[in-house]
Amino acid sequence: MESCDALIVGGGPAGSTLAWKLARAGLAVTLLEKEKYPREKLCGGWITPAVIDGLDLNLAEYAQGRVLQPITGFRTGRIGRQCLETRYGGPVSYGIRRCEFDAFLAWRCRARVLEGMPLTSLERTRDGWILNDRFRTPLLIGAGGHYCPVARALGANPREEAAVVAREAEFLLDRRQREACPVQGEIPELYFCSDLKGYGWCFRKGDYLNVGLGRVDRHGLNLHLNSFLASLSEAGRIPAGAPAKFAGHAYLLYGNSHRRRVAEGAMLIGDAAGLAFQQSGEGIRPAIESGALAARVILGAEGKYSSDRLEPYCDLLEARFKQRDTCRASALSNLWPDSAIALVAGFLLASPSFTRHVLLDRWFLRTSMRALVPRASARGGIAYQRGSGLK
Repeated sequence: MESCDALIVGGGPAGSTLAWKLARAGLAVTLLEKEKYPREKLCGGWITPAVIDGLDLNLAEYAQGRVLQPITGFRTGRIGRQCLETRYGGPVSYGIRRCEFDAFLAWRCRARVLEGMPLTSLERTRDGWILNDRFRTPLLIGAGGHYCPVARALGANPREEAAVVAREAEFLLDRRQREACPVQGEIPELYFCSDLKGYGWCFRKGDYLNVGLGRVDRHGLNLHLNSFLASLSEAGRIPAGAPAKFAGHAYLLYGNSHRRRVAEGAMLIGDAAGLAFQQSGEGIRPAIESGALAARVILGAEGKYSSDRLEPYCDLLEARFKQRDTCRASALSNLWPDSAIALVAGFLLASPSFTRHVLLDRWFLRTSMRALVPRASARGGIAYQRGSGLK
């Protein structure tokens, strides 16, 4: 039987961030990842300055042999309608491929990382947990996404939750497709459903193109995806020969999840805890910040992991991610007929001011949300300036 101070199940951004924080503090950490890196992980995939700072990421180091696509603007609109282009003075985010990003974070986390190691058994003991009849730990962390086995062990039932469902594909463009594709890497394209219950995207990252659509209404997903792909094809936004197979995944928005996030000797972080941002569905920043907040509580507990010692983690999540104005807006929109929502959506998405300052700056880039780890120094020769993105 092998022992460790903390065992994390799931090697995505949340799990790797927590492992990195705890290992740097001197704890013996084991991270189990059921796949082998670089694992396939479809994701629209962009990281904001808050993510870069929170991870203390050196962009010059990261860009060596990996995709790091500067984003300097966005093309937005309703599906099948005229689009509006918003440009910034410099990069405001960077596009990444999750298969590369997750592998990099796991590689540098300093913890013991066991790849190709799924969780096959879980037993609660008097003083901790036993996993796979091999590992013993006083603290178990679930970081395995929406269907995390630790979350299920704590009572989560993914089949009964109101999750966002998405389908997407990411593929390498050949020479002809690269020359014919009009999508610019610096300008990701966002296309919103008329009922505002979801949106599609078309995002070029270097020689790769990522296309997908997500909705809060799982029953209408395929219909909306097919309509979206048809509109992209008609407009010439996706090249001939694009893959017909789109993989699916699900995640919970913060405020829509009632999962138990702490228990005796156990915690949930990232998508396992249901933390994605309401308006954009972004999960990377909530994932790495939940890992950092969990580390703060774990280190403060000083080896005593009763549920009441871990409960402050839930308070930190509430203070960090709850948006009361979003809750009120969602409740109000449920009272409006679809025709009224479509009319309002058309008006707002045609407004350059609303698009830039609300849709992009506030909802997608989260520029008004203070950084969990504010920094002002350069990262790989790139300096951050408050209010102006990356320079």
